Amino acid sequence: MIPRPKLCRALSASYDLTAGATVSGPAELAGAVRTALPGLDLLPGDHGAIDLRLDPELGPEAYRMTVGSRGVEIAAGGRAGALYAAQSLRQLLPDEAFRYGAATSWTVPGVRVEDEPRFPWRGLHLDVARHFFPKREVMRLVDLMAIHKLNRLHLHLADDQGWRVESRAYPLLHEVSSHRPRSAVHPYGRPEAYDEVPHGGYYTLADLAEIAAYARARAVTVVPEIDVPGHASAILAAYPSLGATGEPHDVLDRWGISPAILSPLPPTVEFLTTIFDELLGALGETPYVHIGGDEVVLDQWAASAEINAYRESLGLATVNDLQAWFLRRLADALAERGSRAVVWDEAFVSGGLRQDTVVMPWRGQGVGRRAAAAGHDVVATSVFPLYFDYAEAASPDEPLAIGETVTVADVAAFDPAPAGWAPQERERVIGVQAQLWTERVPDPRTLDYRMWPRACALAEIAWGGQDDFAGRLEAHLGRLDALGVEYRPPAGPHPWQRRRPHLPGGIRLDEVMERIEAMTLDPESTRPSM
Repeated sequence: MIPRPKLCRALSASYDLTAGATVSGPAELAGAVRTALPGLDLLPGDHGAIDLRLDPELGPEAYRMTVGSRGVEIAAGGRAGALYAAQSLRQLLPDEAFRYGAATSWTVPGVRVEDEPRFPWRGLHLDVARHFFPKREVMRLVDLMAIHKLNRLHLHLADDQGWRVESRAYPLLHEVSSHRPRSAVHPYGRPEAYDEVPHGGYYTLADLAEIAAYARARAVTVVPEIDVPGHASAILAAYPSLGATGEPHDVLDRWGISPAILSPLPPTVEFLTTIFDELLGALGETPYVHIGGDEVVLDQWAASAEINAYRESLGLATVNDLQAWFLRRLADALAERGSRAVVWDEAFVSGGLRQDTVVMPWRGQGVGRRAAAAGHDVVATSVFPLYFDYAEAASPDEPLAIGETVTVADVAAFDPAPAGWAPQERERVIGVQAQLWTERVPDPRTLDYRMWPRACALAEIAWGGQDDFAGRLEAHLGRLDALGVEYRPPAGPHPWQRRRPHLPGGIRLDEVMERIEAMTLDPESTRPSM
């Protein structure tokens, strides 16, 4: 199985599970099992082939499962535990069980499984701002996450290159900011080249509500991100008055970041709190909202007499202090609405965060450890080995990527909470998450290639098991084949997966990590990509 259960012991008896069999137990748990086993068309009843019971002594994601001659017995700590038990049950079946209509009966081997995750946050990040992915692709990703017991979908909804959410209060956001006339296609560091093809799209509020409900039914929590105050070109293309200068902007058609920055003045805070209200109204209960805080170019704040006067009125010494104040004000607004703020590590380095703000240390484990020591919950997100926009080999056979390399083995070897950290620091690591930035991921087939099977390794380290991962992954690929996932083969890409060739050596990850980790020691280092 992937991820590997804490305990999995073979038993002598087996059980024939047929389509249309009955599942019994509390309705919420039975519903989760039916969701996880769509091909079996299970029916609710008083006594079934799959019997469920709620065990309050188990954690909400924990379960125990026994398969024997009498059927399948599952004890779960909550709905998520029942769903994960069913996912494990599905992996006990042949690969064909991951296809619709493949058979009407399956023999389930006798087994006892006892399982619970190591981390409560097991996440995938998808950047839909650089390249938009329609609702159907997001929901398909949710299905694949649930199969792998991943439970946080971080949607990067706004950046310089696009805004991806309907706003009824500020309609120019989806009318103007959701599209650009062309996209950059040149490799990093090479002469500029563009495809001259319009690109765009956005989710209606009804779409977001549907995505959130679909995800919730599969034990996945949507974490929306509106990245501020930098990465703001798309917002300012619609509402330039919210910028530090008031000058007009275009939705950015190149990659990287820009100096475009929102003003920290009260109208901007009012704008963003209105956006939060629209998001939360659509998504429903939303425990976490990501507000960015990364790669902010503060030059326009420093040059503005109005902004400096406002900073001085707040008793703040520097524009970095003002950024910290701005992000805390947004976090306060979210807390009033029942959500915790999440930020990238620049916001922690600048200081002044609410104590309940979750920190994502993308620039390395060193800054993550400092955030944990300061009492913040931390989700490990380090560029190496958790940025899946990097190629898996330094080869022109790979499709174009920003740099290289992050392999499946690199991900599988990563420890989000290293043993060398102090116990209180390790306790603050609430999870791990892989990031897929989509500058060079223009379509769903490339998304599959970049995400899988590296996300299988992510699921493994997030859940807690690593023994014989390579051997289990080899067997697991048949399930991905049955699901129609166009993953990267271990031996390298198929000919049709090569597309625009990668140019090796443009960006080496060892050099990137050395540079950006050093920058985390400087509280005024806000623009490592410039």
